[in-house]
Amino acid sequence: MPNEYGYDSLGYARQLNAHYDAEVDRDGGDLLQRLRQAFIVAGCDPDSLSLDDVAGIDQLHLGGRSASRALASLGGLQGGERVLDVGCGTGGASRLLAAEYGCDVVGVDITAAFIEVANWLSAATGLAGHTRFLCADAAKVPLQTASLEVVWCQHALMNMPDVPRVLGEWQRLLVPGGRVLLHEVVAGDNPEPLALPVPWARSHATSHLRHRVQLERAMALAGFEPQRVDDVTDAALAWRQTHSRRESQAAEQGQSASCLPGPALIFGAVFARMGRNLRDNLAAGRVRILQGEWRGSRR
Repeated sequence: MPNEYGYDSLGYARQLNAHYDAEVDRDGGDLLQRLRQAFIVAGCDPDSLSLDDVAGIDQLHLGGRSASRALASLGGLQGGERVLDVGCGTGGASRLLAAEYGCDVVGVDITAAFIEVANWLSAATGLAGHTRFLCADAAKVPLQTASLEVVWCQHALMNMPDVPRVLGEWQRLLVPGGRVLLHEVVAGDNPEPLALPVPWARSHATSHLRHRVQLERAMALAGFEPQRVDDVTDAALAWRQTHSRRESQAAEQGQSASCLPGPALIFGAVFARMGRNLRDNLAAGRVRILQGEWRGSRR
């Protein structure tokens, strides 16, 4: 039922779980078991994996690991910093920040299947000691006030119906002057309807895109000051075009783009169409990609 903020968070969680852990076009079984079996078929020990092995299923945002590294560089991440990875998915960015930057990371996602997979992958890659994952609403994270130096968010706000609540929670969680690092999909200037499905939504029910102006206004109202905000749409489009070509060529040859597990194991056979639609939405200006750093209030 609707909470005091006007929406049914439990019902919405079910909608997102249905999108990100759908059974359509798949062989059944839970996500964790499907992925473990896929690694076995690929000749890998599912309990001893490298970050390269798992990149196809834990970097589900545009630009993959390169985009995550660019965001980390923008934010000047340092070893020992405490980071919250909002909308962490299967935990790829969390593990990258732990392995390459020495951060201690808590990932939060509302999709229970993703959290189960994230915990497994961190154990399998030897990073369980520096990452942990919580299944929770991003607007109500079970962590102490002022317990984090950095909030990290890649391609997650467009799934959140009440961004002001989420931003207020970030202010609570951050130490005074803490940083927010965003790599987000926003609405473009083209008013045409979004071509669906896309990786974050099969219908408009779970797509909550905001224009850059709206997002920046929400950040300001929540007390965050922009340090640098860049439009990285061109790079994201080039990346998606390259991957769409690879996926099409692999499909024509009757094989996957890699022998290792990829996003189709998560999204199903519809993933190829999601990728093409995302490419076309970017090219048509229906969506754009932002990357930026904000500072929280110093209280």
